[in-house]
Amino acid sequence: MKKSIGLIAAALCCGTLMLQAPSSYAQPAASKLQAISQQLNLTPQQKAKILPILADEGPKVQAIKNDNSLSKMQKIQQIRAVHRQTDPQMKAILSPEQYQKLQAIRQQTIKDAIQTRRV
Repeated sequence: MKKSIGLIAAALCCGTLMLQAPSSYAQPAASKLQAISQQLNLTPQQKAKILPILADEGPKVQAIKNDNSLSKMQKIQQIRAVHRQTDPQMKAILSPEQYQKLQAIRQQTIKDAIQTRRV
């Protein structure tokens, strides 16, 4: 009886962890969305459309950043390639002013990454 209760408790704990896992993967995209949302003054409709794009883009960019076989220049080129893939979608959702701000944010992020690595 005690073994059964222990197994049930363990199964419930594992189930709870499994249910929480997908939301933890969405955290980087959600925090990135929040930062971009504030900087670009996005509407709720724009947020809803941009979240899936950032959720798809985030793991790709992170994988590039974590790939130690790539040089700094290769990483920058590959990250820019990922951004170029999502740019048409972002441009379709954002106003021209918001899109220009997004481009400036992305450019500044790359410059910051270069400066940080040089120091």
